[in-house]
Amino acid sequence: MPRQPLVIAVAQPRTIAYDVAANAVAHADAVRTARARVVVFPELSLTGYELDAPAVAGDDARLAPIVRACAETGATALVGAPVEDGSGREHIAMLAVGGDGAQVVYRKVYVHESEERFSPGDGPAVLEVDGWRLGLAICRDTRFAEHDAATAALGMDVYVAAVLDHASQAHVPVERAQRVIADHGVWVATASYAGSTGGGFDQAAGGSAIWAPDGRTLAQAGPEPGHVIHALLTP
Repeated sequence: MPRQPLVIAVAQPRTIAYDVAANAVAHADAVRTARARVVVFPELSLTGYELDAPAVAGDDARLAPIVRACAETGATALVGAPVEDGSGREHIAMLAVGGDGAQVVYRKVYVHESEERFSPGDGPAVLEVDGWRLGLAICRDTRFAEHDAATAALGMDVYVAAVLDHASQAHVPVERAQRVIADHGVWVATASYAGSTGGGFDQAAGGSAIWAPDGRTLAQAGPEPGHVIHALLTP
């Protein structure tokens, strides 16, 4: 059966440092606004870029508003949070939230030295949604062409990145998206943190965007928090 078109959205909600419960409500609102099958959020979107924030479990009751929003809309939300694995290691992770709950689907591979609390993930990962294979990346992962090449080797239709950059570095996600497109000919969706967060990011770049395999920008948000944009991807 041929794949159907996929509506994907990128969101940059306003985040309150450490407040997972409040942030989950904002994520749920963004899911409802997005009108999309997949909604992508920035790095550590549930806690803010607070490197000492406690780990969030997939069955955390505070995620219930996102689960409900996904159940109502049929969406899969890709959200960011610190997590702990079964061996006690901690990771910067991406969780897939659906109407039946949440699970970790990717752990950041290229952690920065400032993120020494966190262990690198085991490697690249692809999440399949409605026959579309989404290659996953978190922030610094996007710096390394070998990461998107290894992800593409798994079979990738869309490169999905959750990032955080200073406002002065707003050009960086654009340049990296165009590299992925030039090298692999895929769609790219980047959710970029906007507003103020921890780790010295007093003003994050925002500018979340979705690009076509020919390099065209299909949709792009402004620098302010609160934006949700979407685009239709066709097979």
